[in-house]
Amino acid sequence: MKRIFGRSMLLAAFWLTAASSTAATSVVYPLTSIDDADSRYEYDWAVLRMALQKTEARYGRFELRQSTQAMSPQRVTQELLTPGGRINVFARATSPELERQFLPVRLPIDKGLLGYRIFLVRSEDLPRFAAVSTLADLRELRAGQGKDWIDVPLLRGAGFTVVEGTSYSGLFAMLNAGRFDWFSRGIDEAQRELSERRPVFPQMAVEPTLLLQYPLPLYFFLRRDAEGRVLARRITEGMEMMIKDGSLNALFQQYKGESIKAGGLARRRVLHLKNPHLTPETPLSRSELWLNPITGK
Repeated sequence: MKRIFGRSMLLAAFWLTAASSTAATSVVYPLTSIDDADSRYEYDWAVLRMALQKTEARYGRFELRQSTQAMSPQRVTQELLTPGGRINVFARATSPELERQFLPVRLPIDKGLLGYRIFLVRSEDLPRFAAVSTLADLRELRAGQGKDWIDVPLLRGAGFTVVEGTSYSGLFAMLNAGRFDWFSRGIDEAQRELSERRPVFPQMAVEPTLLLQYPLPLYFFLRRDAEGRVLARRITEGMEMMIKDGSLNALFQQYKGESIKAGGLARRRVLHLKNPHLTPETPLSRSELWLNPITGK
């Protein structure tokens, strides 16, 4: 009996040692700017971390870290297309091309908040925007966006003049210099960026009367290989757990709640655009995944 018990103990110790020595899953997300004021993706990576934590019991330990080298959006996609590239996940507004190239986790990270757009403008132009009441009125003013951003073909397809900037930080200088009239931003992005950038651009303001709305899901994307498929399943399972237990909404409110309240959706004139670039797999029918602009939840 002692021999059997001792053998069982040795076997248990072996498996415990083997489990503890199993390499942690390495998850590397991109550094998208060397600009210290760039805080655009903090919430996305908080969601990713929690999804990985929720699934540790099934998938094991993980190490989540940011790449050490700043990458342009084009470089980010190239790294994920390259086997063994320096990142294995990124977060971005979806497009049919992205969903063909990569494995999308079709659960909107930010509940569709990115599709509720308000504008950074020059203070001197506020009266011009106060006079806008239709999409036709807004088309008279030039929009600013980053080069190859998902919004560019959507806005151009709707008849807007879009001026592209080659760098995120440079867009604020372009707005200040009058290269374009409005910088379309998510509700939380505009207010955070105004706070971060106003010391350098004191004439910049958040336009208070308009809301441009179109469906624009923000997804995690993974490489189309064996590692990517496992990681996509893990993130999907983790986010579904977060949706079910309320932790995704709690995190959303922690990071976005105050900005939504401050954005004053109810007092804005809403201009709706269609997004013809969504794929049939977009989960528009799952109401629990999307922001309710009336309640802010």
